Amino acid sequence: MSINQKYLIVISGPTAVGKTDLTISLAQHFDCPILSCDSRQIYKELNIGTAKVTEEEQKGVPHHFINNVSIEDSYSAGIYEEEAIELINELHKEHKYLILSGGTGLYIQAVLTGLDHFPDVDKNILDRLENEFEEKGILALSQRLKELDPQYYESVDTQNSRRVIRALSVIEQSGKPFSTFLNSPKKERNFVPIQILLEREREALYTRINQRVDLMIEAGLVEEVKGLINHKELKALDTVGYREIFDHLDGKTDIATAIELIKRNTRRYAKRQMTWFRRDPKWNAFHPDERDKILSFIDSELK
Repeated sequence: MSINQKYLIVISGPTAVGKTDLTISLAQHFDCPILSCDSRQIYKELNIGTAKVTEEEQKGVPHHFINNVSIEDSYSAGIYEEEAIELINELHKEHKYLILSGGTGLYIQAVLTGLDHFPDVDKNILDRLENEFEEKGILALSQRLKELDPQYYESVDTQNSRRVIRALSVIEQSGKPFSTFLNSPKKERNFVPIQILLEREREALYTRINQRVDLMIEAGLVEEVKGLINHKELKALDTVGYREIFDHLDGKTDIATAIELIKRNTRRYAKRQMTWFRRDPKWNAFHPDERDKILSFIDSELK
């Protein structure tokens, strides 16, 4: 094993699979900090609906990229890449191991290999697609994306209007599927990644998702969303758990329907997360309860 080699242990998996407990346990074992790669827990105002790790749950382990920015700030995977790599390089001066944990595949990709490059899109194309979304809704745009780029359709959150519109705009601008731009040359990093994917049986995962949503409602999710209603058009709030409650508050659904939609859309999101991760053979799958096996695997990967 090289004395100077640095490692980034990456723990990922679908929402509600059980990343938090395992990640903190591993961080305690390796005496190292955790970097979150959750694109919503980074916002200060989003707590209950993002299942944000609490100070009590952190058990004294330093966490980074939680509560970093406001929903009113402009933030992106590109900014995250720059900030995360800078912090990783700094933390590796003191730590041989670091842990990156979360379920946002694009943020993980940004750290491990860098982001893909896309063509600039004419503003007229974006404006037209935005107008079409307002007139026809997300389903019409999602169906067109399915026809034009079925590969990307399988992994994207088809209820996220910004991502669907972004993909369609690139397709229109370039004449090529959006997915063809997802293979840019990989950037070299100053660490060795060890990629661990947490999985559960589908029904067990879905049960955990449903239970988590119920707990969020009990914890005051509706009140949290009420406090954000004046900001509901912001990009940060176009996410599962918030948009369904906004619709309820706007009188479009009753609360029971909103809760069921959150559960359904979260299950669908978890399925898309697994589709994303399974494209990469570098992920090594474990059940969240297999801590000893995971530690043995990490030990076998050390060079």
